[in-house]
Amino acid sequence: MSRIVGIDLGTTNSLVAYVDEKTGLPRVIPDRDGHALLPSIVSFANEGVLVGAAARRQLVRRPESTVYSVKRLMGRSYEDVKEELCYFPFKVLPCEGIVKIRIGSREVTPPEVSAIVLKSLKERAEAHFGETIEKAVVTVPAYFNDSQRQATKDAGRIAGLDVVRILNEPTAASLAYGLQRIREGVVAVYDLGGGTFDISILRVKDGVFEVLATNGNTRLGGDDFDRALVVWLLDDIREKHGVYLGRDLEAMQELRLAAEAAKIRLSSDERTALTIPFDAFTYHREITRSELERLIERLVDSTLAPCRMALADAGLASADIDEVVLVGGSTRVPLVRRRVQELFGKTPHSQLNPDEVVALGAAVQAHILAGGITNMLLLDVTPLSLGIETLGGIVSVLIPRNTTIPTNARELFTTSVDGQRVVDMHVVQGERELAKDCRSLARFELSGVDPMPAGMPKIEVVFLIDANGILQVTATELRTGKAAAIEVKPTYGLSDADVERMVEESFAYAEADVEARLLIETRNEADTVITHVERALAQGSHLVAADERRAIVEALDALRGARDGSDRDLIREATTAMNHATEHLAEIMMDAALKGALASRRAGEIMEK
Repeated sequence: MSRIVGIDLGTTNSLVAYVDEKTGLPRVIPDRDGHALLPSIVSFANEGVLVGAAARRQLVRRPESTVYSVKRLMGRSYEDVKEELCYFPFKVLPCEGIVKIRIGSREVTPPEVSAIVLKSLKERAEAHFGETIEKAVVTVPAYFNDSQRQATKDAGRIAGLDVVRILNEPTAASLAYGLQRIREGVVAVYDLGGGTFDISILRVKDGVFEVLATNGNTRLGGDDFDRALVVWLLDDIREKHGVYLGRDLEAMQELRLAAEAAKIRLSSDERTALTIPFDAFTYHREITRSELERLIERLVDSTLAPCRMALADAGLASADIDEVVLVGGSTRVPLVRRRVQELFGKTPHSQLNPDEVVALGAAVQAHILAGGITNMLLLDVTPLSLGIETLGGIVSVLIPRNTTIPTNARELFTTSVDGQRVVDMHVVQGERELAKDCRSLARFELSGVDPMPAGMPKIEVVFLIDANGILQVTATELRTGKAAAIEVKPTYGLSDADVERMVEESFAYAEADVEARLLIETRNEADTVITHVERALAQGSHLVAADERRAIVEALDALRGARDGSDRDLIREATTAMNHATEHLAEIMMDAALKGALASRRAGEIMEK
């Protein structure tokens, strides 16, 4: 059986999972330090590229060259994203069709950045299994359109992965829960992640998962909660210290990370404190959960309208829902849980880790495709209507939204001009009546039509959507048999040549990229040791003899010198030597700290008596 892994390519964090053949249960693959989540952050340094936690540490030091929340840019044009660009410290450029990100003199596309994250997950899985991983199921928000789905497939190809299925995230979550407890009934999956929101209504029966309706907002998530808190903090800092930090990129990243951490703490605590040292002052502020909820209430309430629309599309009322499942890290926010419970009238389920459940479901789908599970069937839907522009710019819908996929549809069209030999076909996606108000997916020509009076040619247009939600269109003039077909390459996608070039570059520079990353990680480790030793010498150098102190300083100078070089082995050796030189000092400082704590405790006991 060919190995296929499941990948949740998230806005904030990404994961890779598989189904354990011994237990039949899906499991997330951790990194070598035991961490399941890989932060979806990529930092481009002169020395190379960092991904995950290592890149996250660069957010404050190198904000202009560290890319986060790139999922919000996938498959979108500059017009789509220009209102959000003020929140990013890196530069996003208008380009033909797709957007590009400028890092110094280098330009990268969102699929390239996502490919770096995917490649890191691929390497994690390969280290776990001890074999090459070439195939994956990758999840996307249910409301991702064709362009965004195609961009995700492009990212997989650049990373060296054959994306065998694009799977909707809420559907993946239902698969994960399907193995645990839900046997039969109607399920609402409320999925609120870092950058996107989805609601899906499914019917589960006898191992068949049928999506009845889906809705959502690909521009709403936990990132927006953080931004609301940051804006509030900026105003508070200006009021207290007379300084506006909104144009200071490093300060904004400090605030954003602090706001995110405070939001997470307030999910379990009623209040928390922020202390952020800036160059000119230290900002301190206590924040209560009720204050946060006032700031994000409008955002949370905006998720309820798509829920009501999905229920209406499914022909159901909230009382008809048997189970409500929460997915995505942002569903940990207590206000979110309360609003969902109020809407559906029942306590939502969250037995599975909301950060992991999508990856677990992707692993289940991967196992089904690999032939490991034969008693489960997945029926998903297309999130947006698909059609052809007709005379006057009107959209003729061939496949309405929430149609179960895979599917196909056909319709007859004709010409509007006498003697017309070429027919322009314009494929669009959306819910508006006019083509100009919908998203343009593709244009192609049916040429060689015999000249006939207007209305005489019979042109059959066939839409075929595969299980990934990717569209293929065929147009045939039935009288002559002339035909044209196109696998829709969205207006905002990468060309095949672009993808091939990126794939070739990833192979050509693979060894150099790995070496560069390892050097950066080794230097980062050395920087941490240097900082700790400098602090220890400042606090406890008087605790050791002069010759020992001298040996520590010499080792420290040696490590600083090695750190600035490019010999990774030399840096590692100098780091090890530094650790050996400070072992005795660390022990003495630990003993002194314990004695101080015990003395303080005894003093407290005496005072009580």
